[in-house]
Amino acid sequence: MSVRTGLHFLQRVAWALFWICLPVTSFRYFPPGIGGGTLVRPLSLYPLLLLLPLATLPNLWRRPIPKTILTLLPFVFAVLISAAYSFLLGIEPVLGVTVDERVLRALITLAIGLSFYLTVAVNPASQAELRSALRWMLIGFSLAFVWGSLQTVYILHFNRSYFDLLNHIQKAFSLRKLFTTRISGPTYEPNWFAEQINLLLIPWLLAAVLHGRSVFAWRWRWITLEGLLFVWGVVLIAFTFSRAGYVNLAVLLLTALVLWRWRLFSQRGFSLIKVTARLLLEASVVIALFIGMTFAVGQKNDFFARIWTYWLEVQDTSFERFLYYIGFNARLTYSATAFNTFQAYPVLGVGPGNYAFFFEKMLPDQPLAPTPELLRIISPEEGSNRLITPKNLFLRILAENGLIGLGSFLVFLVAHLGNAVYLWLSPHKEEQFWGMAALLGIVGLLVAAFSFDSFALPNLWVLLGLNAAAALSSQSKNI
Repeated sequence: MSVRTGLHFLQRVAWALFWICLPVTSFRYFPPGIGGGTLVRPLSLYPLLLLLPLATLPNLWRRPIPKTILTLLPFVFAVLISAAYSFLLGIEPVLGVTVDERVLRALITLAIGLSFYLTVAVNPASQAELRSALRWMLIGFSLAFVWGSLQTVYILHFNRSYFDLLNHIQKAFSLRKLFTTRISGPTYEPNWFAEQINLLLIPWLLAAVLHGRSVFAWRWRWITLEGLLFVWGVVLIAFTFSRAGYVNLAVLLLTALVLWRWRLFSQRGFSLIKVTARLLLEASVVIALFIGMTFAVGQKNDFFARIWTYWLEVQDTSFERFLYYIGFNARLTYSATAFNTFQAYPVLGVGPGNYAFFFEKMLPDQPLAPTPELLRIISPEEGSNRLITPKNLFLRILAENGLIGLGSFLVFLVAHLGNAVYLWLSPHKEEQFWGMAALLGIVGLLVAAFSFDSFALPNLWVLLGLNAAAALSSQSKNI
């Protein structure tokens, strides 16, 4: 075997492993230099480190690159400028963490995210290679679904010995043990698992089902593996008891209905009134089924059931008390603090990762006693050095990188939205599939951005990278 043949084989293996490993995002064994001190530790980073020199960097020079990469450069530049500016603010260390440590960690996190994006965006050179990548990703998530399904067993009927066995296996590769009342798949927490499914699977699965397409050869009549995975994924999201995951899933289902009905209206010439009536009927059925599923699985989780039991059990039914009752008021405080930070430093922000240094100073004027989570942050236990983040992607960018950072990031997103619309309006069925999936993914991303803020999680970058690669493949074919 020649050296070139061996490197090509290694590249193919690394490419497959990259997609298969995507579901594992809190891998226990990570060197400190590449994020070992954080909670977000994607296992796919290991094959990514092989792909960067073997494929990604060479392809940046020898292949056409998506134009969306150019729209990312202003955001990267804005982050670097805000990082340099933060050293002029005289920020004091917090919990033993200095500004330079925090900024360096944030820049490493962003570099990891950019590596994910570039690898996914430039390596698939054709639609066949895109389908192959999607196939490997679905295989990886099928394995994650098996692991998540094993966890649903102790949700339905708890058995200590069975739970301890699964928990022991989980802790062998993950930073965090399993929850007794919720499933988290191979991820750090249930919300991460629900977010993965919503951003990386549901858009492609829904588009495949509605377009009657499949990246696998197997099909029985109208039933495809994508259809089975879609149903499986919805059931698993139900058992995560993730409120953000439920909302995002509902938005994705309704958006898919709108896109599909609009496609039929534009292609078949149905009257607008008839199409709207069908859409409203189908949307009502989806909402009814969704509410029924929510109530059914909510019987297995008292905390989740608080969303509706509050109105039955509590006499003082104010909205503020409702947020406290469902444990959501802390998230609003994080967001309000981020916005206060932006108002104090509107142009460049306080620098990447530095929101935590301003948290106590920028807290809104409100009592902290009703929110124990905030009290633990203000007065941490001895030996604790965790620094808080806003848990909202757009507000974090606004607080840490200012208007310049958020504006440039939104331009990056709008460029991908343009790609998605371009593909969706194409006369070719294959491109319509990728366009619909991309539109659903971007909608899901906009919803999920209110509950995550890490650039190291691959979901954002893989979603946008597939969008960029599909648009480039389409443009190359049409030249």
